[in-house]
Amino acid sequence: MTLPSFSRFRELFFHDEALGLSVDVSRIHFADGFFAAHEADVQRALAAMRALEGGAIANPDEQRMVGHYWLRAPELAPTPEIAEAIRTTNARIASLARSVHAGHLRPQRASRFENLLVIGIGGSALGPEFVASALGSPADRMRPFFLDNTDPDGIDRVFDALADRLDRTLTVVISKSGGTPETRNGMLEAKAQYERLGLTFARHAVAVTGSGSALDRFAVEQGFLDRFPMWDWVGGRTSELSAVGLLPAALQGLDIDALLAGARAMDEATRATETMRNPAALLALAWLSATGGRGAKDMVILPYKDRLALFSRYLQQLVMESLGKRLDLSGREVHQGIAVYGNKGSTDQHAYVQQLRDGLDNFFATFIVVLADRDSARPPVEVEPGVTSGDYLSGFWQGTRRALSESGRESITVTLDALSPRSVGGLIALYERAVGYYATFVNINAYHQPGVEAGKKAAAAVLELQARVLEALRGSQKAQALADIAAAAGTDDLETVLHLLRHAAANPEKRVECVPSAGTSLFDATWKTL
Repeated sequence: MTLPSFSRFRELFFHDEALGLSVDVSRIHFADGFFAAHEADVQRALAAMRALEGGAIANPDEQRMVGHYWLRAPELAPTPEIAEAIRTTNARIASLARSVHAGHLRPQRASRFENLLVIGIGGSALGPEFVASALGSPADRMRPFFLDNTDPDGIDRVFDALADRLDRTLTVVISKSGGTPETRNGMLEAKAQYERLGLTFARHAVAVTGSGSALDRFAVEQGFLDRFPMWDWVGGRTSELSAVGLLPAALQGLDIDALLAGARAMDEATRATETMRNPAALLALAWLSATGGRGAKDMVILPYKDRLALFSRYLQQLVMESLGKRLDLSGREVHQGIAVYGNKGSTDQHAYVQQLRDGLDNFFATFIVVLADRDSARPPVEVEPGVTSGDYLSGFWQGTRRALSESGRESITVTLDALSPRSVGGLIALYERAVGYYATFVNINAYHQPGVEAGKKAAAAVLELQARVLEALRGSQKAQALADIAAAAGTDDLETVLHLLRHAAANPEKRVECVPSAGTSLFDATWKTL
């Protein structure tokens, strides 16, 4: 495979010195005339974005505006009330962080808060975790920890890591509805841990939630230290630059003004009407070409920076929840989406890059590169004469990209001059805008998620069935067969009942025992309560 010519590289290379960003799409196999053929699509996407930023109803399913762009430019908000709410919230976040850092707002028994426990899931955790990992340092004012699932063992690991420091830990609970089970469970687990130490949970807790939500009411009843808003017009996957992400970042000691400034600058750049001067439009067009506009290829994210290792997880939600849709805006069944996965370089060169080069050609790669090797006073170490570890890292990404190109595999390279709050804010904004443009290209609604809601409803139904199964067991004095338990629980879903019984038997607090039948399978076992 012939590598791109320098003239092609120069033509398809975006660089903005003020942003500290470059985007290279020269290794995407655009068809002849591709950009001219899709110029009308780009202008249509730009117009749709202008309408969205102007306050148009962008989520017709719920009759909601979508306004995450206003978070870093309140003057763009469609009403003075929204603009003032953003400014007031950001000022309150900064004020709370100053009060905590100065020791004015202190825990029940210790002199000051030293640790931060963030409880959330999805957009209420992925963004804060990514930013904390990308920008954290030994100079942080508070050390962050995260509960982002309802796995009891995972919860225990977090509290084990906090060890004897829970009394100096401020907990931030993040949930728009306040009814998200994973977040509610994490909060109740945390509350129990504080109470075991004789501490009042509310005196160590702050909520970020919707006004009047179940969490909002609970925070008022319990007397939380403070509450911050989540607005209907900000979706979870685009909420990092709202209180969802800004509050944890400010408490950690990160520069939230720089995060917002970076996103604002990127927003301005990605409004450019000239396609080749708009980095988000270039990204979206590269995705359109690589996937055929039908998700035919996966997006592999390869950040060559350890601090960006969580970026692929962050993008999984942003891209897949936004673009993974069964119906388009015309109601046609299209099953759109782009699958996203990745880890980091050069680690992946010793893992799945082998398949990327020589296996199925079902992906396009995105290399995320940071030019500055270190953000510390440590002097560089020469691992060979005139060569540092950072030189090797740079060589590896360039070598891997070349190897993929030689095998006919497509790639994009996004380069940051340095990793900083400003550049991270810009990176978040770049991909938010690219997702919006791509959604317009393929005529889908990027701002709803009916599939997620379906999964939540199905999970609730399983838990309701669990209650009936356990009640059926306790209503009998003898061991019962699977089919009999299911019948007593009023269901013919034997598979789900079996899963529920096995889980109950594995956890002593449920007091359920499996009585195996000699020489027969699990399906012939009987079950009883202890």
